[in-house]
Amino acid sequence: MKQYLLAGAIGTLAGALATTQIAAPLIAQEAGKNASVYEQLDLFGNVFERVRADYVEQVDDKKLIEAAINGMLTSLDPHSSFLPAKEYEDMQTQTRGTFGGLGIEVGQEDGLVKVISPIDDTPAAEAGVKAGDFITHVNGESLMGLSLDQSVEKMRGPVGSEITITILREGENEPFDLKITRDTIKLTVVRTRVLDHSIVLRVSTFNDETMSTLQTELAKAVEEAGGMDKVRGIVLDLRNNPGGLLNQAIEVSDAFLDKGEIVSTRGRKPEESERWNAKQGDLAEGKPIVVLINGGSASASEIVTGALQDHRRAIVVGTKSFGKGSVQTVMPVTSDSAIRLTTARYYTPSGRSIQALGINPDIIVEQPRTPAPTDEEEDQPRTQSSFLNSEADLRGALGNDAISDEEREQMEEEAQQVEATAKLRVEDYQLAYAVDILKGLSAVEYRASAVPDAAKPAVTGEGNAEGGAAAQ
Repeated sequence: MKQYLLAGAIGTLAGALATTQIAAPLIAQEAGKNASVYEQLDLFGNVFERVRADYVEQVDDKKLIEAAINGMLTSLDPHSSFLPAKEYEDMQTQTRGTFGGLGIEVGQEDGLVKVISPIDDTPAAEAGVKAGDFITHVNGESLMGLSLDQSVEKMRGPVGSEITITILREGENEPFDLKITRDTIKLTVVRTRVLDHSIVLRVSTFNDETMSTLQTELAKAVEEAGGMDKVRGIVLDLRNNPGGLLNQAIEVSDAFLDKGEIVSTRGRKPEESERWNAKQGDLAEGKPIVVLINGGSASASEIVTGALQDHRRAIVVGTKSFGKGSVQTVMPVTSDSAIRLTTARYYTPSGRSIQALGINPDIIVEQPRTPAPTDEEEDQPRTQSSFLNSEADLRGALGNDAISDEEREQMEEEAQQVEATAKLRVEDYQLAYAVDILKGLSAVEYRASAVPDAAKPAVTGEGNAEGGAAAQ
């Protein structure tokens, strides 16, 4: 026993010596790295002092240091930045749903300010700003060379004041100006409407109010439709939704999923990876869902789309999404400032990262451009008289006594709904397409349920699918 312990002790000692011999170069290497970091910090201090002493004008020490910090963070990726007191306060206000400005979510690409999406019912949206636009000038002053925060600051101003932004848009031959009046932006996070027995849920952003508002608005829409049994399905409109809070995206996804993974995040350290799963309960009660996306759908809206698409819970319609698959964490660094730092990538349930790739819709549907009216279209019609276009318009045509007044009213109501959807194609072709899909799915389901059991193919055991005969 003593020999065993001794042998163990010698082995341990030898192991310790070997470890020391191997670790020594690593320790020296780490010490070298630290020395290099300290040298670089000394370099920063020397440059800072030289600027303070010799710059042509007096500098503000606090602003200089904040600019240096922001430069370090923005060099990492377009979404990391420093948030001084005012910007930190503005960010907290935005996640609560009210703020002042133009009503656009912006990023930076190749040194230019790029519109991720205009926010519904805001001055920017009403002025015609579109996702993918580049803002090159503000009031005639170029934004080239400015940081994103500096550019955004130039677009801010008193409520009611006017601003002119210069837009560079794909498909346009030259830049053009848009005049916008700044206003207090109150986000309507969820709006609903009932179209041809389909409920449209328009979600414009993901802030603290999104999930609770969605539940309330959906309940109102179901009541307006006459109950969930009268609803064909749900259109979840996430177009031009720039994203927002991760927890709200998870809750909205969970609202339409009964089980399975919603999203996972993977950071630099494996132990910091997280995964969220759906809980039992589906607000749509199994009704079909169509998700609408476009190039302005980013971040949290892509999480929802990816989760519903991977679980085959929804048909995704529209155009490819923005492709922001990274997670930012806001970390307070003083009592009134913080940093926004990219800390992880997120992955859809199937394990795909959409960073810089976006989500491809199941059915690509472009929103057609509205053509400019021609001179003929602008002219008033030359007559108000109607001309014959059906059997019923013929003088003395036979009536139809085979249907009751109630059935006739129902047919007229259904015809009005179809006409409303047809008119919607002019107003919003993508949304009309989504409603038509739900109508088609409903028709297929109805016809399948109407087939008599005797006419349905029998399936018992493991029949030969090619022969079409059931196993006996």
